[in-house]
Amino acid sequence: MSLLLDKIDSPADLRDLSPEELEQLATEIREELVNTIQGIGGGGHLASNLGVVELTLALHRQFDSPRDRMLWDVSHQVYVHKMVTGRRGQMETIRQYQGLSGFADRNESPHDLFGAGHAGTSISAATGMAAARDLRGEDHHVIAVIGDGAMTAGMAFEGLNHAGHLGTNLIVILNDNSMSISPNVGALSRNVNKLRIEPHYRRFKQEIEGRIDGMVEQFPIGRNLARDVWQGAQRVQSSMRDLIVPASFWEQFGFDYYGPIDGHNLGELEATLSAVKKVRGKPVLLHILTNKGHGIPEAAADPVKSHSGTFWLKKPPAPDAPKAPPTYSQVFANAVGELIEQDPRVVAITAAMLEGTGLAATQKEHPERVFDVGIAEQHGVTFAAGLATQGMRPIAAIYSTFLQRGFDSIVHDIVVQKLPVIFALDRAGFVGDDGKTHQGFIDTSYLRCLPNMVVSAPKDEAELRDLLATAVAHDTPFSVRYPRGAGPGVPTDQPMKKIPVGQSELLRDGRDITLIGFGASVIECVKAADLLALEGIDARVINARFAKPLDEDAILAAARETGGIITAEENVRAGGFGEAVLAVLADNGLPETLLLNLTMPDDIVDHGPQKVYRGVYDLDGDGIARRAMEVLKDRGAERKESLATA
Repeated sequence: MSLLLDKIDSPADLRDLSPEELEQLATEIREELVNTIQGIGGGGHLASNLGVVELTLALHRQFDSPRDRMLWDVSHQVYVHKMVTGRRGQMETIRQYQGLSGFADRNESPHDLFGAGHAGTSISAATGMAAARDLRGEDHHVIAVIGDGAMTAGMAFEGLNHAGHLGTNLIVILNDNSMSISPNVGALSRNVNKLRIEPHYRRFKQEIEGRIDGMVEQFPIGRNLARDVWQGAQRVQSSMRDLIVPASFWEQFGFDYYGPIDGHNLGELEATLSAVKKVRGKPVLLHILTNKGHGIPEAAADPVKSHSGTFWLKKPPAPDAPKAPPTYSQVFANAVGELIEQDPRVVAITAAMLEGTGLAATQKEHPERVFDVGIAEQHGVTFAAGLATQGMRPIAAIYSTFLQRGFDSIVHDIVVQKLPVIFALDRAGFVGDDGKTHQGFIDTSYLRCLPNMVVSAPKDEAELRDLLATAVAHDTPFSVRYPRGAGPGVPTDQPMKKIPVGQSELLRDGRDITLIGFGASVIECVKAADLLALEGIDARVINARFAKPLDEDAILAAARETGGIITAEENVRAGGFGEAVLAVLADNGLPETLLLNLTMPDDIVDHGPQKVYRGVYDLDGDGIARRAMEVLKDRGAERKESLATA
């Protein structure tokens, strides 16, 4: 028997299916999601996609994509959307090098109207699209799907506020999977909602309100008093209604509110979507209730673990298998726990990334000292500033790509006031399968330009611990960037020690050339030096540790004592570590001694393994060694030509 899913090539193929066929299709989609994610190694956005199967089908049956604009907040829940918009045959490549993105991507399909990887952007973008539609005199729907977690982003409320002010036709679907509303309340609300979306009820309500408003003019008790009486009656009516339907909050933003409804009931979803898309003259918020991991018992039982893949299908390691080294996130979290125990001033802050930053276990051990502020990076930074003014030592653990959102607060609230806040930038440099929106490619640049900011990066796990201890003891803003995944596997069982701020580390001496690495690139420079030694090239290797302040003495010594300098870093060139080195050399009349500045490209890097992209951009040991030999060969040829000319 052929699968129904095999017959779906476009959204139009969904519209002739019976209710029974839709239920079967939903089951098939869930099975395929599990198989697809298991097939690519078990890593992917599973739970969130299992939770929106019915919603995706209902949207594509009730609306005409891409004519009707559908936006998905964060867009990590678009796998089903990709399947039914012609990309099912490529799903085995999702999050793989040169394959489908794990997020919506405007370059991938006309059905992906807006790319995103950060939370809270959908309502603002959708409001812009709706405004453009209105200016052009066009007639299509704009729909933004946003999760309750993303609603903690301040930007989401800024978008709601503006959309309500404009009064444009816009549908916002709040996908609530927190299970905070009990089934019986939800059922009662659904019954009331059926009345509220009924066109006859809406026309009757508007007509009665208009008539009563006109009658107020005729009341003998005076116009103002009569209006007060009428407004009081309206407040009583609203209060009684809000005992059943939590509408007033959203209606203060100028939205018509509907819900909550069962987001896994296809019939109810379609009936409600069919009704709300007829509303004109103001935006609509439809509140649906879903379960992350729905339909797959193992995923639903642990939506945190299943968010990132098929954890229950992973084979346990062999008893004699070597233990995997801890990730940088785990090393960071353990160090924070130790610092909390050693120093009563230390607290940790994260923005809805307790699991990602490794701090979940630390919070369990020290619940009063680890704060999760939700998807609110800007608030998190200023919250840290407030703590610092009171003598605390806050460590703000925020992904490099997410800290961009708090840049104004870093400048205005931290740097201007010279407050000792520590920024732990996880996922700095190449980030892997999450790709474009998550690459940590500019944090060195946007932090190095700030007065009084220390910018550092460890070469390995042990040095990460030492830099954190150094940061806690320092009296100005301090940042520590480190990559995703595991480090080289050095022991982390030694006590943390402080490093002199601005002091580099000489890892090996040499006379022919100097390789200076910053952060993850240091280990690759060591590998490159080993390869160069096989070619008879004697390379000096320096672990910079600090991009600001720089170890100028070590840099100038390398320029004068060796055949030149090559810098390597996982950051773009503009404003990065290499440009800082060049400035020092230029200030001292030695700019020509910087032979190469190896960096991430001046481009948006797509998803793919870190190892692959380090190879592509010559930031692995092989690439650094090859480029070093090329530049030394060119320099040798130039010298020979110069001597011959002389």
